[in-house]
Amino acid sequence: MTIQILNGLVYGSLLLVLAAGLALIYGLRRVVNFAHGAFYMLGAYAGYAAAQAGGFWAGLAASAVVLALFGAVLDRLVFRVLQDRDPLVTVIVTFGLLLVIEDAVQWIWGTEGRSMDAPAPLAGSVALGGDAFPVYRLAVIAMAAALTAALLAWLHRSRAGLFVRAASLDPAITAVQGVNTDAVAMLVTALGAALAGMSGVIAAPFLSLSPAMGGQILVDCFVVVVVGGLGSLGGAALAALLLGQVQVLGAVLVPDIAALIPFLTMAAVLLWRPTGLAGKRL
Repeated sequence: MTIQILNGLVYGSLLLVLAAGLALIYGLRRVVNFAHGAFYMLGAYAGYAAAQAGGFWAGLAASAVVLALFGAVLDRLVFRVLQDRDPLVTVIVTFGLLLVIEDAVQWIWGTEGRSMDAPAPLAGSVALGGDAFPVYRLAVIAMAAALTAALLAWLHRSRAGLFVRAASLDPAITAVQGVNTDAVAMLVTALGAALAGMSGVIAAPFLSLSPAMGGQILVDCFVVVVVGGLGSLGGAALAALLLGQVQVLGAVLVPDIAALIPFLTMAAVLLWRPTGLAGKRL
């Protein structure tokens, strides 16, 4: 059971990094980004390509840079236009982006699965309660904690973070105060895309790479954001850790309905608290 709880914490940590980017983008642009799973997948492949030459850490850095630039371009060309449109238009356009990015990755890298090696110092395992547990999975928890701490410190202790929090609450008043809210939103979208790309690389050593990997995790990511409260980073963090445990323990204890557990969890939380764990009413 200890091993399963740790596995749930690992998956929850991965969801935390991925969902943090989605929550940030929604908080500033009010765009429900169905292409976020494609950011995760594209980051994994960009990191895989860079890791062939420079190793895992080079791949992690490359995915952050490539996806940040990609996110900034998409914000300028797509998200800025979509923020005042009908939500159905937003869903159609961002889902179309997901399909386009998946097809582009299939064209470049093919459809076969690929894998990335963990860094050599993290390749072994440790004994926990008489069972072996991969060191890299413990490192995933540490990396997610470090990224979350750095993100929270930036949001609460920097001038740019102050602008981000102000613009997420009231962009009109923030703009009147002289803040370029479009530039702030572009910065946040770039950061959200970079987090998605980095989460793809972090997942690569224990989840195989495939063009469909973004769609597979996107559902869980949306459940995290909805349960946590749309646009709430703290709520998304709590929901990610909760869903990680529910997913893993559900697969062990009630495998026949494991696929339904995320949705049952979401329904239960929203019946109890329609705003999500923290955030605005849906």
